[in-house]
Amino acid sequence: MGMSASQARFLSLTARKTNVEYEGQQINQQRTALSNESSNYYSQLTSMTVPTPPVSADFMKVTYSFENGTETNVVTSLIATPQTRETGVYMLNYVQEIPVDTMVTNGTNVVSKILKPGRTDDKNHDSYTYQIGNKYLETTFDDTKSVNDIKQHLINTGINEADVAKMSDSELVNKVLLEEQYRKLAEERYGQDVWYVRYQKDSTGAYEPIYYNAKELGNADTNEKTTLTLSGMKAYMYGQATETKEIKNAKAKVEQDSSGRYISIVVFANEEDSIGTYYKLTTSTEEDEAAYNDAMNQYFYDKAQYDKQIQEVNAKIEIIQVQDKNLELKLKQLDTEENAIQTEMDAVKKVISKNVESSFKTFNA
Repeated sequence: MGMSASQARFLSLTARKTNVEYEGQQINQQRTALSNESSNYYSQLTSMTVPTPPVSADFMKVTYSFENGTETNVVTSLIATPQTRETGVYMLNYVQEIPVDTMVTNGTNVVSKILKPGRTDDKNHDSYTYQIGNKYLETTFDDTKSVNDIKQHLINTGINEADVAKMSDSELVNKVLLEEQYRKLAEERYGQDVWYVRYQKDSTGAYEPIYYNAKELGNADTNEKTTLTLSGMKAYMYGQATETKEIKNAKAKVEQDSSGRYISIVVFANEEDSIGTYYKLTTSTEEDEAAYNDAMNQYFYDKAQYDKQIQEVNAKIEIIQVQDKNLELKLKQLDTEENAIQTEMDAVKKVISKNVESSFKTFNA
């Protein structure tokens, strides 16, 4: 290779090396920018608040109540008025819980629903007879029937024949009169004038009438092979239910203990009542389920949002990592190329050096 050619080649290699170094600097700048962007995302992750589930202990509320005979009164709010500081009288809202004797649901039973002999399925409840086990359900009894009819009715509907035999005529009549009284209570509360009855023993050994709604029985779907209803039929019996009544804007004074809890209340019947009625307050602590459920729903929402943000940030970081990896590979390729250029430049330098040395030897000769 001649002197001029070697010089030209060396200049070309120098230019290529400079360009490779420039490209490497550009890649390093891009990697620095990606690193800063990734750092910002990691800072965003560390600054995010992790949602925490609510603790039930934080949602306990104190409930105050007072008794008035069989009636329980639960205080819902006690509100101070502009006159409270002067008079000590608050505005009181409370709910009266009053126990009443009525018919109540008593679980369910699977019932056999069978067409009476000679009847067709005309959707009329009177076309069917019903059984639980081997005991019939019969419509509530007409007390105008004979004593023997009453006895048979009670035996058919579940009372042991020996126990029926021990009853006096008046006891038998009273039994079906009570049966009809309970039926009327069921009609008042649940509607439907036709009810079926059967008897079962209670924990004391006494027979209690259990009622079934004729409409519910008539509409029940049954298994064609077993004749059993596909779902349990509601049973009804005499018991106690609680009726509620809300009292608003009553006037009351309260007494507190040293811890600030209310221990007694005086409720005024009206504006003219200056004495009021004194009641001792009962305190109970229970979970505010509505507030706890609201807090738990908020937690689920916040956690879903948090998880979504985490996924979005992680996805962006993964993209940056892929981009940085590609730049790193490109930088390694440039390093390899630069090393190859440098090796070739070193070889050209040697050629140029030999050419110079040869030239000087010629002139010296």
